[in-house]
Amino acid sequence: MPNKIKIVTIGGGSSYTPELIEGLILRQEQLPIAELWLVDIEDGAEKMEIVGSMAKRMIAAAKLDWQVHLSLDRKEALKDADYVTTQFRVGLLDARLKDEVIPLANGLLGQETNGPGGIFKAFRTVPVILDIIEDMRQLCPNAWLVDFTNPAGMVTEAAIKYGKWEKTVGLCNVPFGHITQACSVLDVEEKDLYFKFAGLNHFHWHRVWDQQGNERTAELIDKIYSPDQQEKSDEGLKNIHQIPFNYDQVKHLGLLPCGYHRYYYLQEPMLAHAIEEFEQYETRAEVVKKTEARLFELYKDVNLNYKPEELSQRGGAHYSDAACDLIASIQNNSGKLMVVSTRNNGAIADLPFDCVVEVTAAITSHGAEPLRWGALPPAARGMIQLMKAMEETVIEAAVSGDYGAALHAFTINPLIPAGDTAIKVLDQLLYAHKDYLPKFASKIAEIEQTKPEIVTFVDQLLADRQAHAHKA
Repeated sequence: MPNKIKIVTIGGGSSYTPELIEGLILRQEQLPIAELWLVDIEDGAEKMEIVGSMAKRMIAAAKLDWQVHLSLDRKEALKDADYVTTQFRVGLLDARLKDEVIPLANGLLGQETNGPGGIFKAFRTVPVILDIIEDMRQLCPNAWLVDFTNPAGMVTEAAIKYGKWEKTVGLCNVPFGHITQACSVLDVEEKDLYFKFAGLNHFHWHRVWDQQGNERTAELIDKIYSPDQQEKSDEGLKNIHQIPFNYDQVKHLGLLPCGYHRYYYLQEPMLAHAIEEFEQYETRAEVVKKTEARLFELYKDVNLNYKPEELSQRGGAHYSDAACDLIASIQNNSGKLMVVSTRNNGAIADLPFDCVVEVTAAITSHGAEPLRWGALPPAARGMIQLMKAMEETVIEAAVSGDYGAALHAFTINPLIPAGDTAIKVLDQLLYAHKDYLPKFASKIAEIEQTKPEIVTFVDQLLADRQAHAHKA
């Protein structure tokens, strides 16, 4: 009989949790689970109770004897854990709203993992992941950390490089959408294709071959991105406005892009669309808030003991399923190929050996073994080196609270114009997120004392969004 395992999910009150539970149930033969702990903070307690009760119903319906525990005490939950999954959002959805509306009010992209919002999500998240690792060091020193808290690449790099937690793997659902898309376009099953991804989280490219060894990448570029095809193509990304890529540009590179590349390849129309949503009080955060409210109303149903279809509309479908796949692959030393964030180790020749990249890797009992990609073409190499330098600088600022490093991260980011606007938006976001940025406390106090216009602008903007939400 294999040893029983304990899985701890931090951010257990997430609306994604039923998907995690479903994924674990589907893999019950591969995962000898004894205990499942859902952990959250006081502000997330109500949601955790709702989703935790549903998790218990799902497990009971599957006739499994797993013990499900709900806790607000992270240390209690972590003791002797084998796997720790993270799906938390520091500051909850209100923080995401600030990440989106403050840049947009200044004419910059407001988005969860890109531009100023992505940088600030990292600022809030990195110190927390490092705190979690300190607890793990004492309470479950042999556990695996499976991160799908965004920005997953930066969080994973911070965990490995600064937290020194080698047993860390980051996950994202975006590659899953692109794999599904390719199978649909070519009308074949996933097992009949071979995929190879390389890049950074939300900034990767990929190639595709068939079972006979024929590369199908160019064919897919034609069938997905040619002008007469783009309207028919679906990447499964609910949170990205799918403005058609420039066919000539994609064809020149010869690699299939990530949906998030639109923010960089099509910066102007993507920004224009985001500003239009902002003006209509329909930013992604505001839409997701409404979706989440509906989901939790569903979850309250005492007869609901399965994942509802509505969850697929949330925008991050398959995150949790991928996490279950990863845990099962580590547990069983399967060698399965998955797209994960892990240490580069030379897989992408153009990036530092010790940085974290998002690549296809074989998943073993000792972790992810990335497949070698080699060098990228110049058009991709320049962009990815800039983005990696930006990520490294963001992590440095998140760990140190250095304002100069934060400003430098803003300056490097292609979606942020350098100069007065960058400083203004940086200061606005620092003030807006002051409760979750203790590393920057002295700088935030200085902004409050010397820049009353920053305080007034943010307070009025957020009050307006709140007032509109109450009216709706």
